Amino acid sequence: MKLALIYPLAAVAEIAGCFAFWAWLRSGHSAWWTVPGTFSLIAFAWLLTLVPTEAAGRAFAAYGGFYICASLVWMKLVEKTSPDRWDLIGGTICLAGAALILFAPRG
Repeated sequence: MKLALIYPLAAVAEIAGCFAFWAWLRSGHSAWWTVPGTFSLIAFAWLLTLVPTEAAGRAFAAYGGFYICASLVWMKLVEKTSPDRWDLIGGTICLAGAALILFAPRG
């Protein structure tokens, strides 16, 4: 699986899974929300194992930058709250850091 597909799918799976627990514990929704949330979190963990790197920590660190940006998109689309300029600047910095971690020459 290509990295351009793995990280977006992992982000959706993680955010949706965590949001299910948020909805139950913070927003008063039924505990049944945690059932699909749990499966979503399992899918997230599996997807990260597909990242083409020898070090799990590197895959997780780079994913962190992508996750931050995906969370801002989630906030806009699902929670109907627009990111401000500081959110966008921070997300850009994090994405640049993720690219550096993943694509830096090693040797």
